[in-house]
Amino acid sequence: MFETLLLSADALRRHQEGPLAQERDRYIKHCADSGATYWSLRTKCNELLWAAKLIGSNGTKVFDSEALDDLTDRRVSHHNSSTTRARFINVTRPWLRFLGWWTEPVKTYSFQDQLDQYCLWMRNERGFSQTTIAGWRSRVRDFLIWCDTHGLGLGKLVPSDIDNYFMDEDAHHWGRITVANIATILRIFLRYGASQGWCKPLLAETIRSPRIYGQETLPYAPGWDDVQRVLAATQSDRVNDVRDRAILMLLSIYGMRATEVATLRLDQVDWRRRVIRVFRLKRRQPQEYPLVESVAQALAHYVDHVRSDRSFPEVFLSVHSPLRPMTRAAIYKIVNKKFTALGIEAAHRGPHALRHACATRLINQGSTLKEIGDHLGHQTMLATRTYAKVDMVALRQVGNFDLGDLP
Repeated sequence: MFETLLLSADALRRHQEGPLAQERDRYIKHCADSGATYWSLRTKCNELLWAAKLIGSNGTKVFDSEALDDLTDRRVSHHNSSTTRARFINVTRPWLRFLGWWTEPVKTYSFQDQLDQYCLWMRNERGFSQTTIAGWRSRVRDFLIWCDTHGLGLGKLVPSDIDNYFMDEDAHHWGRITVANIATILRIFLRYGASQGWCKPLLAETIRSPRIYGQETLPYAPGWDDVQRVLAATQSDRVNDVRDRAILMLLSIYGMRATEVATLRLDQVDWRRRVIRVFRLKRRQPQEYPLVESVAQALAHYVDHVRSDRSFPEVFLSVHSPLRPMTRAAIYKIVNKKFTALGIEAAHRGPHALRHACATRLINQGSTLKEIGDHLGHQTMLATRTYAKVDMVALRQVGNFDLGDLP
């Protein structure tokens, strides 16, 4: 790999004869295969040669943050600029991790085994999705860390301790809906804990949530004119816009969830039959939709001209090295960035707002709740009701109703 990057004979000799040459060359090839640019690879070559010299051919093969800081200090002592430290760390740490020489800092807690056991129960017994498990794990973990910090073991918890957790303003600032959600999560966790003998049997039942009224909030969907503005903002041949346009169309036309878009695979798009198969998370089964012409064109343009020919089965990949499938968080950033740039006012500026916009448009076109629920992949009709809280067409009809001579 060095031969293709280094044009100078002296530079090529230095890199080939330097310490850990095979390890460096192997990693550079890996980065090239992942889509790294030429100048990025050149930077990696130079910094890794520095790292190899500092480590030495007979040096240790176990590194942590402290050891890397020591290497960085020695690197900066040879050439110090505003970017040297960050550049050296950003190149060297992934290389050490690639070689298996990097030791990740691990912080263990006394409750770790209990938390892991609870997550297994959520997966195996309750059948929760990985996204739900990750979210609930994070909330329960925060609660257990708070207990650990205050010297409170699960076995000694009393209702007042849980009250203090919710009232600890230094630890968190939650709204009413967030408090209700966390109360539900902790109630289920403590019920499970009681069944395992970790805490008192009736502790979970002492948790009271703030009352949340069904359908109490107004829909937060942007208008369809705003959705069209978002799509129009991606009408260019820039690689980001080509990819983002296909993503935004799936969110707004099919009402897909961010995770459903992130996990969409190439084999789910049937070009011959002109259909797209979406694995709906809540229904836990695939649904087949006709491939709308505008969506087909956007997907084809992305796959044929932008998406790198890699081994990943997922449709949407990052456009910068390292190439990898997009995450739910990355899709949120795409939508949020477009909303912010266009100045679109909405209570929420993420992918779910486009899902709401899709549902609202279907309502205004006269679709029934059953039809909308089927389109969005809802499991029950109750989930669809939230999109029908304000039907502007129906309200206008009521407003125009002639009351005749009634006072």
